[in-house]
Amino acid sequence: MSGDRAKRRYDSTRRAVQAKETRRQILEVAYRLFTTRGYAGTTMESLANQAGVAVETVYNAFGTKREVLARLVDRSLVGDDEPMLLLDRPGPQSVHADRDQQRQISAFARDMATIMGRVGPLFAVMRTAAPTEPEIAELLKRLLSARREGMAVFVGWVAHNGPLRAGLTADEAADTVWTLSSAEVHQLLTGDRGWKAERYEQWLTETLTLLLLPPAVALRA
Repeated sequence: MSGDRAKRRYDSTRRAVQAKETRRQILEVAYRLFTTRGYAGTTMESLANQAGVAVETVYNAFGTKREVLARLVDRSLVGDDEPMLLLDRPGPQSVHADRDQQRQISAFARDMATIMGRVGPLFAVMRTAAPTEPEIAELLKRLLSARREGMAVFVGWVAHNGPLRAGLTADEAADTVWTLSSAEVHQLLTGDRGWKAERYEQWLTETLTLLLLPPAVALRA
């Protein structure tokens, strides 16, 4: 490889790393601004100023303010910028692989305590913005639908290892999990009631165990 080609590859790699770091920096600022000023109170200019970059850099990196929020939600759901779906990550996959229903529910609750601690405030931002921002209303609808699909997958994993509570359909079970693990319930308990993450996790574990599993199984928890 010639020196020029090696230098071009090095420069290209360096620019890619710098661009990734710039996007990360902008998203960190966006989280703070969205959750303190709201969607309407956050502008692309304020994102640029707080991140210490040109406003053109923000537009080049994300295109629109809606896309900044969408990317921020995606990042907050999984906790990083790696291109791997949430259900394919080690936490959910360990739940999938476990053959004990109670441990599956406990691990799920532990993951939800962490995930909602990150992304819950952004759902509140979207809820507030949705009535006057059609693109945010559509984003929220898509995310809620995706969450519901994920809860159905989780219920399927649990049902694979044993029966659900008598009379409870898989669809009803998914609705139950979707509701109890929602950002709104998380905010009520950890925000309004001041629960610590550990208490929320214990509550979600115990509640889902009682509501999803047969009494003989749930009482062994």
